[in-house]
Amino acid sequence: MSRPPKSIIHLDMDAFYASVEILDNPALKGLPVIVGGLGSRGVVSTASYEARAFGVHSALPMVTARRRCPEGVYIRPRPWRYKEMSDRIMAVFHRYTPLVEPLSLDEAFLDVTGSYRLFGAAEEIARRIKAEVREDTGLTVTAGVASQKHLAKIASGMNKPDGLTIVPAGGELEFLWPLPLKSLWGVGKMMQEKLKSLGLVTIGDLAVLERGVLEKRFGKFGTHMWELANGLDAREVEPWNDAKSVGAEETFGENLESPEEIKAALLAQAMTAVRRLRKQGLKGRTVTVKFRDGKFKTRTRAKTLSRPTDLRDEVYKAVLDIYEKEAPTLGPMRLLGVSLSRLSYVGEENLDSEPEAPAVPVQRSLFDFEAEPPQMEPVRNEEAVKRAEKLNQALDQLAGKFGIDAVRPATLTKPKK
Repeated sequence: MSRPPKSIIHLDMDAFYASVEILDNPALKGLPVIVGGLGSRGVVSTASYEARAFGVHSALPMVTARRRCPEGVYIRPRPWRYKEMSDRIMAVFHRYTPLVEPLSLDEAFLDVTGSYRLFGAAEEIARRIKAEVREDTGLTVTAGVASQKHLAKIASGMNKPDGLTIVPAGGELEFLWPLPLKSLWGVGKMMQEKLKSLGLVTIGDLAVLERGVLEKRFGKFGTHMWELANGLDAREVEPWNDAKSVGAEETFGENLESPEEIKAALLAQAMTAVRRLRKQGLKGRTVTVKFRDGKFKTRTRAKTLSRPTDLRDEVYKAVLDIYEKEAPTLGPMRLLGVSLSRLSYVGEENLDSEPEAPAVPVQRSLFDFEAEPPQMEPVRNEEAVKRAEKLNQALDQLAGKFGIDAVRPATLTKPKK
């Protein structure tokens, strides 16, 4: 029997955070619900479809959202609740294929090519998943079905909420070419303007250009756009279960100006990052600090330790080393973050190995304008490590019994007025 054609489903939850809030509080149904940071510098994480009618959308500054929708219901995010619901949703996806690639808490790619004998064609699987997600969680999900990831993602963006769009095999270009250029994966507003200046309006306009023209003007990304526009996307669904990094960051209501304030904030972020790391039974080897100033200029700096760690003192020492090096060129800080990468499970790390070469630099975000290779940390004293490990375990037990603020450094304790 011949192998069935590639079948990929992209599933995207509908206004996920807002929908969870409405699920937990039915009195919110039909109201414009906006989830996000409630401070003066907060941004919208998710808006219900009622709120979107007022022009409120994700990544919009909260002050703008309040101006556009003064009658909205504004809610601070509950990440633990969203993670709980995401786990239940992903469990439904895994009923139909092990090839699940989560992109975030509320969306994922599924390769169901090998599932047709058990569950039928991809369209039937998508319908079953939609029904089971609604039954198991009370939430709705929109699905796109196609022969490749790019087209499946475009399809899932149509007919929201609770929609299903099928791109028939053999009809990929007929589906793709009439669409506006903004539908191409990775083409933002600035690139749209550049393409518009060339007289391009639709994906089909771009597709018929010579490949070399786009490559000469836009480099590798030009080639990438041309391939997607011509239905050439050989990327596989890549399932992963392990976190690539664990961290914490915070945007401050007012910029932090003094070194004491900045160090205290970095300590708080380091403690939170390590607590999350230990809770998952992980150790990290590369410590990364993220700095964003009042002008939104962002830089990341990383330091690679000689061995993986889950000890607060070791992580914070690396954080301080990074900060001290950058301090002379830093202005007031709008955001600070600490993360750990190159993760391994406790017990898997090889404590007898020689220090490796510096790690490959950590992946930068779209806003990380400056980065430098990680530095290496000297080998540590193993007896001190054992003592610190016992201390950290005791602190974990206290935090688990009395809360995370039960024991904290004096630096993070504000004096009573």
